[in-house]
Amino acid sequence: MNPRFPVPGGPTLRCKGWRQEALLRLMENVLSVGENPDQLIVYAALGKAARSWAAHDAIVETLKTMEEDETLIIQSGKPIGVLKTHAAAPLVIMANCNIVGQWAKAEYFYDLQEKGLICWGGLTAGAWQYIGSQGVIQGTYEIFSRIAEKHFDGDLHGRFILTAGLGGMGGSQPLAGRMANAAILGVDIDPERVAKRKAIGYIDTVAPDLDSALAMIDAAVKARKPASIALVGNAADIYPEIARRGIVPDIVTDQTAAHDLVYGYVPAGFTLEEVRAMRTSDTARLMAESRKSIVTQVRAMLEFQQKGAVVFDNGNLIRTHARDGGVENAFDIPIFTEAWLRPLFSRAIGPFRWMALSGDPEDIRKIDDLVLRDYPDNRIVTNWIRLARENVPFEGLPARIAWLGHGVRTEVARAVNRMVASGELKGPVAFSRDHLDAGAMAHPNIMTENMKDGSDAIADWPLLNAMTLCSSMADLVVIHSGGGGYAGYMTSSGVTLVADGTPEADLRLKNALTNDTSLGVMRYADAGYEEALEEAELKGIRHLKLA
Repeated sequence: MNPRFPVPGGPTLRCKGWRQEALLRLMENVLSVGENPDQLIVYAALGKAARSWAAHDAIVETLKTMEEDETLIIQSGKPIGVLKTHAAAPLVIMANCNIVGQWAKAEYFYDLQEKGLICWGGLTAGAWQYIGSQGVIQGTYEIFSRIAEKHFDGDLHGRFILTAGLGGMGGSQPLAGRMANAAILGVDIDPERVAKRKAIGYIDTVAPDLDSALAMIDAAVKARKPASIALVGNAADIYPEIARRGIVPDIVTDQTAAHDLVYGYVPAGFTLEEVRAMRTSDTARLMAESRKSIVTQVRAMLEFQQKGAVVFDNGNLIRTHARDGGVENAFDIPIFTEAWLRPLFSRAIGPFRWMALSGDPEDIRKIDDLVLRDYPDNRIVTNWIRLARENVPFEGLPARIAWLGHGVRTEVARAVNRMVASGELKGPVAFSRDHLDAGAMAHPNIMTENMKDGSDAIADWPLLNAMTLCSSMADLVVIHSGGGGYAGYMTSSGVTLVADGTPEADLRLKNALTNDTSLGVMRYADAGYEEALEEAELKGIRHLKLA
């Protein structure tokens, strides 16, 4: 944790109410756990909490002074003004990095960013919802678990996972793989990232070279012992070399910042220092070299797949850039959402999270106990909470994430609000969810790839989701689109709600969370998914079926 960005907490309010204070603490929190907080970058090379330090400071001052019946408007990380609304309206409405379709290209984004006119909010970075790598660990763990169920009789003991990228998002992979009982090798070009993951216990051992790394993996596989090994190197060199040796991992993926050919991916044959210089001196060459290395890496991934490995895209556009570079069959590699998670999303089951604004881990323990007691038959959630308690350290504000669906999210949040009201918890609790949620994202290369009805690229759903959340009295609502290499590829919406123990909070939680997941089920029901149609019927969701 960067000492310049301490973790917020405690009972003292600096704002005029807990709703405003909560959003201020959440912004402070994403910087406390961020990759490069001095530059306001939270994760994914460019995902920022605010456009500039002047914008950041103005947001802080406004949150401290605004009334509860006002709404702060933020455009791409820059506060624009405060509107007089009403006490049930959102406190903050954001729109980050939304560029008109024909202009939504990486090069145009970089030009706008250089002029100080825009910034990318990532998904949860600019919306102040990121909770550190825990938020990604569970999703990664669930993917590995679903792969185990489908391909390995539910057991990854004695299985070898190969992956790359140990930054803000990818850093979750070693721990998730070990928690899933596999032997996982994670490759990253940056020794500082590797050291950070080793320091917090996500990595067991850092191998000095590839030979040592493969020997460690082999020993762990033969002993059927979970292990997380890291290797400093470039995936575009390491993957082909492992393939050349005839070694076929059981599972292969990648979570480098391949989405961004300038500020993310580091091409083979270049040092980090050289790449950092090229980001301003020769971006065209850097993009070409990055795409060339991605082509090499993806060809190795396809070779692993042809030899029997379970290979998947983890949502970083690596297949897209490989195809652009000439790998015509790059999309033979499936996306994780379509391959394993779509039945869950069809029922609006996705990554839901809560943060203890008190800063006291005991508040999270009590909420854990509530969920374990009230939902003992929800195997995904109870299994995760028990594992997380044993293996996942808190980063920043104590937080938990759990894959909860329609109705259950509302029930849990309202129960927590009652715990705040009774004084059982030390302070209010903030609820949010990943933007990768049932009704919240249109991304034809990730979330909505190969939709049953062909609606992959229709972005109406996240826009409808955001408008629904505003009308449902959420505390913060945001619409994000892609920046950098993600420009033009996605639109998503996010929400934050504050359980401060009041009757007003109970109503906000009830309306916003119920409507959020209802729309998610409707989105998949509209596309014809049987699970969603069944869920709508079972839960009384008024999805309109047209003849």
